[in-house]
Amino acid sequence: MQANLNTGFLQFLPMLSATAQDRTSAANPNTGFIQFLPLIFLMVIFYFILIRPQKKKQVEHQKMIQSLKKNDLVVTSGGVHGTIVNVKEKTFALRIDDNVKIELDKNSISYVKKQRDDQS
Repeated sequence: MQANLNTGFLQFLPMLSATAQDRTSAANPNTGFIQFLPLIFLMVIFYFILIRPQKKKQVEHQKMIQSLKKNDLVVTSGGVHGTIVNVKEKTFALRIDDNVKIELDKNSISYVKKQRDDQS
């Protein structure tokens, strides 16, 4: 007898929620928009926390790459320290030791240790 009561009540629950939902949607036609507000809010938060700072950092890195000249001391993304000896369109020639030069892609430069002196 107890099992039959629980089963009957559980079958009745979806009908209750469906009728309540019909009443609220009929009373307020903006419920569809209101349901998407948390999702929109999360997208705005993600934009300001993740996307915008990353774009700003990328623009600063591109400016740094474009400002590199001969005799700048740089560090690559692999951790190689060296001095720029030649600047090409897409690559740099980097001197890492006496008589040791390597050619690297411009995007592999991580940061500048020391800018060249324009006075000398």
